[in-house]
This record gives sequence, structure tokens and C-alpha cells, in this order.
Amino acid sequence: MSNTQHPQHNGSTSVGGSNKATPAVVAIVVAACIAAIVAIAFLLPQDDDGGASGEAVGSTGTPGDCGDAPPPPAEPQQFGEAPATAKAEGTTFEAVLATNCGDITVELYGDKAPQTVASFNFLSQEGFYDDSPCHRLTTSGIFVLQCGDPTGTGQGGPGYEFGVENPPTDGIYPTGTLAMARGQEPNTNGSQFFIVYDDTELPDPNGYSIFGKVTAGMEVVDYVAEQGVAAEAGEQPAQPISVLGITVSEK
Repeated sequence: MSNTQHPQHNGSTSVGGSNKATPAVVAIVVAACIAAIVAIAFLLPQDDDGGASGEAVGSTGTPGDCGDAPPPPAEPQQFGEAPATAKAEGTTFEAVLATNCGDITVELYGDKAPQTVASFNFLSQEGFYDDSPCHRLTTSGIFVLQCGDPTGTGQGGPGYEFGVENPPTDGIYPTGTLAMARGQEPNTNGSQFFIVYDDTELPDPNGYSIFGKVTAGMEVVDYVAEQGVAAEAGEQPAQPISVLGITVSEK
């Protein structure tokens, strides 16, 4: 993967993201008649007591009538190290991603991917994801909406990295999957995450961390995907969508 972590299909830009201020890139080989390199980009947090984290943020629009996407923060926060896995181990959470196109609710697998979920919850609580654009939409072979980089460039991250957890053994990422993006090496997860809106195969030998699934609001992602990408901006969604904030609670 390149420094812009994200999947890539037939030589196109891959999906990925960096966990540091320095860019990181995700590379994925997509099995087909021809080998294709794919790349993808990145991720969310919780209170120390495991309860609800962050303040509730309301969405500003609905699919088909999205509100304005706010400008990204000038200087995203950076952190020294990933939070302890104990903050999420053995626990499932529910997170609500408020966007300008409506809410997306996800279940987080703290029991299966404790480091990833602990990080996601921590970053959500710290406001790291507030007003962050979903900067990449892939529409051929790989079907994901990529978010989690406050800079909107696909190269931003939280300042720390961690390894892969709970990758699928068959390389299949079903519709509704919430997973992490990373660089070429497996220990390069950061803040960028992707939501799969149509069954996708990413047969990378190290896989990508599946840390949750969409339980409500999939119509938001579907609507953005239906609008396609902006012709003048590569894989940037034609319908701008930003995460306004994330609220996490223990289930």
C-alpha cells in the first residue's frame, strides 16, 4: 500500500491511510483474471469506565438532502500511543456516526478487536473525527466508503499505529462491514476506517481489521455511493459527506 491507505483496483489509487502525521498507504491484491493492487484508508473511542463517550452530535441532513459538509480541522490532534486494549476487551459497543447526510449506527466488536475498538472509542471521545470528510469512494471491484482522516487527504492519522485484528480468513468483507485501513505493513493501523456497501473481496495475506458492522443508516452510505465520484477529483465522493461527530455507548 502507499502512504494513502486504501484499496486499489486494476492499478487505480488504493484505499488506505496513515496513523502518523507522516502518510502511510494500504496495498491490496484483488483476485480476478488479472492481479490488481488495492489500497484503503482508516477508524473511533470510549470513556475509562467503558460507558458512553463524547457528546451527542446531530446530523444536519438526510440521504437525498444532505446538509453542508463542514471544512476539516486545520490541525488534527496527535497522540503518543494507542489506548490500552483493556478499555474494550470483552465488551461490545454501539457508536452513532452523525454525518451531514444522516446518522450511521454501528456495533463495535470489543471482544474480537479490542485494540481497534479501544482506539476508535478514544479518538471519538477526543473529538478527533469531528468534521472529518470521508475522502474516498471506490466503485469498481472494491466497494467501500473511506473515512477517518481529518485532513481529508488520505494521509492523516492519530500519531500512533497498531496491528491487524480479526481479519476474515476468506478475504471476504460483506456489505455493512466496518474495518480498518492500513499501510503496506500489518502493524500500520491508525485512524482511517472504511464501510463496505457491497460485498467485497480483499485477498491481502494479512487482511484488514474487522471491528464492527453497520446496524442502521446503511441508506446513508448507499446514497453517497449511488452518486459516484467527482470526475475532477479522482475517488472523492461526488456527494460530500463528513463525520460531524461520534457518540459511543456500551451495549
